[in-house]
Amino acid sequence: MKIEVLFFRGCPNHPPAVDRVKTVLRQEGLSGELSEIEISDAAMAKALKFPGSPTIRVNGLDIEAGFQDGGEWGLACRRYADGAPPEGMIRAALKQAQERERGKTVERG
Repeated sequence: MKIEVLFFRGCPNHPPAVDRVKTVLRQEGLSGELSEIEISDAAMAKALKFPGSPTIRVNGLDIEAGFQDGGEWGLACRRYADGAPPEGMIRAALKQAQERERGKTVERG
């Protein structure tokens, strides 16, 4: 499982987001490749379709259920109730990714 945390320097919610991902992985007994990707400018934000900091993607998919690709990319903040994505949202995305991976394994048989 590939997990990316995209952020811009100085985002106060980046460290708590990473901590929450690690906590959920540990609690659920899951493993994954965790990468932190610093978005340094508007061109990079556009190239990586970065909607704001922090953004968490699991296997390339945003963890926010129903997130729509709005096409507005840049060095902005994403808004969550306490700043960072909630553990429940992270947990759900990781479990869905795990289920998709299991499905692929079964299909390959």
